Amino acid sequence: MTAASPARFDVGVDIGGTFTDVVCRSASGELKLVKIPTTRADPSAGVLRAVEHMGREWGIAPSSIARFVHGTTVATNAVLERKGAKIGLITTAGFRDVLEIGRQSRRNVYSVILKPETPGFLVPGALRREVPGRLSASGEVLVPLDEDAVRREAASLAASGVQAIAISFLFSFLDPTHERRAAEIVREAHPDVMVSISSEVDPAFREYERTCITAFDAYLKPVIDRYLASMERDLDASGVGAPLQIMQSRGGVASSRVARRRPVRLFLSGPAAGVIGGQMAGEAAGEDDLITIDIGGTSADIALIAGGKPLIAAEGVLDGYAVRVPMVDVNAIGAGGGSIAWLDGARSLRVGPQSAGSEPGPACYGRGGRCATVTDASIVLGYIDPDYFAGGSMRLDALLAWKAVEQGVARPLGMSVEHAALGIHRVVNANMAEGIRFVSVKRGIDPRGFSLVPLGGGGPVHATALARELGMRRVIVPLHPGVLSASGLLAAPVEHEAAIAFGAPVEAVGKPALVEAFRALDARCSELMALEDVAESAVERHYYADVCYVGQSYHLEVPLDLGGDTLTALQSAFYEAHDRVYGHSAEGRIQFVNLRAVHQARAAATLADRHEPAPGSPLKGTRKILTERSGSFVEAQVYDREWMPAGMSFEGPAIVEQADTTTVVEPGWRAQIDARGSLVLSADDVGNPEAAHAASISTVSPA
Repeated sequence: MTAASPARFDVGVDIGGTFTDVVCRSASGELKLVKIPTTRADPSAGVLRAVEHMGREWGIAPSSIARFVHGTTVATNAVLERKGAKIGLITTAGFRDVLEIGRQSRRNVYSVILKPETPGFLVPGALRREVPGRLSASGEVLVPLDEDAVRREAASLAASGVQAIAISFLFSFLDPTHERRAAEIVREAHPDVMVSISSEVDPAFREYERTCITAFDAYLKPVIDRYLASMERDLDASGVGAPLQIMQSRGGVASSRVARRRPVRLFLSGPAAGVIGGQMAGEAAGEDDLITIDIGGTSADIALIAGGKPLIAAEGVLDGYAVRVPMVDVNAIGAGGGSIAWLDGARSLRVGPQSAGSEPGPACYGRGGRCATVTDASIVLGYIDPDYFAGGSMRLDALLAWKAVEQGVARPLGMSVEHAALGIHRVVNANMAEGIRFVSVKRGIDPRGFSLVPLGGGGPVHATALARELGMRRVIVPLHPGVLSASGLLAAPVEHEAAIAFGAPVEAVGKPALVEAFRALDARCSELMALEDVAESAVERHYYADVCYVGQSYHLEVPLDLGGDTLTALQSAFYEAHDRVYGHSAEGRIQFVNLRAVHQARAAATLADRHEPAPGSPLKGTRKILTERSGSFVEAQVYDREWMPAGMSFEGPAIVEQADTTTVVEPGWRAQIDARGSLVLSADDVGNPEAAHAASISTVSPA
């Protein structure tokens, strides 16, 4: 008799600022999940603790893990905390200061005190070097590369103790020969020094942006290499034989060995996973137009999904600096459960962006925190049961929460503790609502036509209040919203993209030239997919072109279909995109800027395919809660999400508790469990958002 093969599991681990979320999915679709406090000093320790928890609590052997996917904030934090590597920069003679000069435009033009808006901290002036060698704007060699100068400058930088060198030559996106030869020279002479070249990191025009992102890549490369190498060793020592996969900023995953080669693509790795999870949740609920808000302990990450697809930005902004790398368009703000409430010089209530994080955490954690936070206010308002936080795995101290709100807010403002807590929620909700307007109204999109998908441990707590303020009438709370980022890791496709500069008027380009260019891009993507052990038959290919009017400074990305009348379809798509983004378009000469190929292999895993509630009554009892809509404490029904069957419906005020989060259903909202287990909330009357905003201001004014 043949022994049964061992069960196989897919594991997603998302490390946040406060909690590390873990989702384990069996081959049959059964999900297990847990939230583990993040260890700030060593985030990767949370991964090992997750493996230990799976073995100890769930009986899952490390050897039975077939897929291990990780979302990380290490790249982002290295920049925010200035903990990247010491690097040098080698540029074309005469261009060493491009990184510091940047662009003439400034974001804060009316600021009295001007601050640098270029990342000069990446490479101080003493570590920026020039070498002779020059290409023309058409890619012709004007001055041959001085290889002796490259050796000399590389030796000088190595002697200065740099761990990596960024190489960015003028017009290298047209001909990378000089950069590649310079990289060879550096690697031959200094094998311990890592190298990033702009023609591989960002082969596109605009020398400042290209130099900037190449310097970021070099700055991160040693940090990411150490982090992932350490994690691979730890997983191997734990008995996990599955290859480590990492979420990229564009919303696809890549193997660790590929991610280490392209670390700059790991910006917003964790938030991107949340957006993919939100996309899957919307798909399960039959909704294509969504706004996701991932509220953790430190931040709220907001994204818009239109037509079932997340918006992809050609470049993002990190800590005020432009980073030209494709990424899911996420607006991150400093608002979360750990956000600290404080009074400014005018005694007005503020919340965040400072956060108590997980160490020491909110006052209610009992770990030494003294400042009032959003989580403390949630306890005072009755939203969170101190004995059932994180599924009961962590007990909170309601008295410490009460004292923190009283001492930090209520007493200085001369108001009751309860209304001070409500004021904290109103202020943080107003901050988050403004963040939602940034990704919607600012782009000419009315959020009232979208459904709100809250995720993270704090998302469902604030969902109905946010929707009411924005005039949104529908909220979709997924089955496991608190760990949806980790679930998104398992649903994300394996993805790789490659791009080239392709500057030419559209009418001057024939279809054969386009096909030839994309053939070269396909070869580069196929090489990366081969490293993932993905079968060619499982790969979907998507093509895009960056296009603008002739003479226009900035471009738009439009999809490109190589079948049929490609160029005519491209023109129509560009005019439509220009009208959508800028509010107008006109027929005229347009030109290519860049071409991009994206290869995807979709994951077999999705979110839970079915909802099987535990037998019994879902009603746990009642407790009093205070909401802006009620104005005073009202009796709310308390339900256990695990026991709620499909088709069940109820009305607010209500509280829905589950292991990974708590959902607050305000008065005026109806709730129903759909066939896939999603909690769908519908508003009877969302009220007047402007009036609600005015009320929030009056509530938190000093007495």
